[in-house]
Amino acid sequence: MQAIKLIGIGADGKASLPRLYERWIYESELLVGGERHLAFFPDFQGEKLVIQGGLSELVERLKRETKRTVIISSGDPMFYGIGSYLSNKLPIEVYPTVSSIQWAFAKMGEKWQDAEFISVHGRGMKGLAQRIDGCEKVAILTDEMNSPNAIAKYLLSYGMTEYRAFVGENLGGRDERCRFFELEEMADAEFSPLNVVILQKTKAGPTWSFGIDDDEFLQRKPEKGLITKKEIRVLSISALRLHEKSVVWDIGTCTGSVAIEAAKIAREGAVFAIEKNAHDIEICKENLKKFRVDLTLVHGKAPEHLDEFADPDAVFIGGTSGEMGPLLDVCCRRLKRNGRIVINAVTIETLAQAVEGLKQRGFQADITLAQISRSKPILDLTRFDALNPIYIITAKREGDE
Repeated sequence: MQAIKLIGIGADGKASLPRLYERWIYESELLVGGERHLAFFPDFQGEKLVIQGGLSELVERLKRETKRTVIISSGDPMFYGIGSYLSNKLPIEVYPTVSSIQWAFAKMGEKWQDAEFISVHGRGMKGLAQRIDGCEKVAILTDEMNSPNAIAKYLLSYGMTEYRAFVGENLGGRDERCRFFELEEMADAEFSPLNVVILQKTKAGPTWSFGIDDDEFLQRKPEKGLITKKEIRVLSISALRLHEKSVVWDIGTCTGSVAIEAAKIAREGAVFAIEKNAHDIEICKENLKKFRVDLTLVHGKAPEHLDEFADPDAVFIGGTSGEMGPLLDVCCRRLKRNGRIVINAVTIETLAQAVEGLKQRGFQADITLAQISRSKPILDLTRFDALNPIYIITAKREGDE
């Protein structure tokens, strides 16, 4: 089949299109695009095809198409657009125009090569908090549901008041409007459906390095201590070998300390945590807000609910509640290739169950016994208090690299 031309257009329709692009559109026999895009060409004489629903059906149709075809899309089709999907399925030639993000930064008078770029268009905002936290400049592509006011309310719920926002509406069009907002103002404002949001940090926000001190976490009172201690947490997370896009399970999350630190590493991935104690769930929610982490938290006893989670690259098991066998059945079966399972065990019985259970399921285990002591002043002297010894069991599937 002949190559399909994919042409980007702006909010002003064909007004700023190069004449060559416009000629290609009118010379085509089939014009494909969204309803808004096709409406820019009411005098087109050929067949029009509205993009509706998923793109897979469109691809199958176009594979069989013999007519000269042009697809029109917003801005740069290769920037969070349909171009990246179509280019892997069809022979296409891409002809971009100025994107809404470029327009927005130009209107701000700001450089944009150092910005973070995020799209919540059709994607939802889950995980947005940890992706944004600490960034100096963030450009966000929105949609009708994930609008600027919804984004403002979301960020305020995590205390991200160090950002101010710029919102560009109908950029490049006749109804263009550009405004700066404090987040509290943006939460109550109304906007055109066609907009982009740019967040700019105006003051320092809180920061936490890897290995957050135990006392930073809200914990159960009066019986403090139901937390994976910092030293054990650091060793365990290191054993998980997380990367930016990891999908992580935290089973028996309690205060959420492991899940929170994992989410700050896997900012582009996803973290799923489960906890059986209702009181600990509420404590965990408070910690998530404090540390600006948005993950999937479920109240329940594993392995129940694990079928609701995406397949993991890494699994941390902080407690089994006597369900070692059923837990390993699910975790070992669902773990992705080259993934890792890390189990913390306090007793030798749990250690033996874990190692034998992993071996039966085709996994090899490495064990570290961590015996940590912390200094404690006594008058003018210093002594050491020992923490509970912990077995850190790291498992990977035999044959994985």
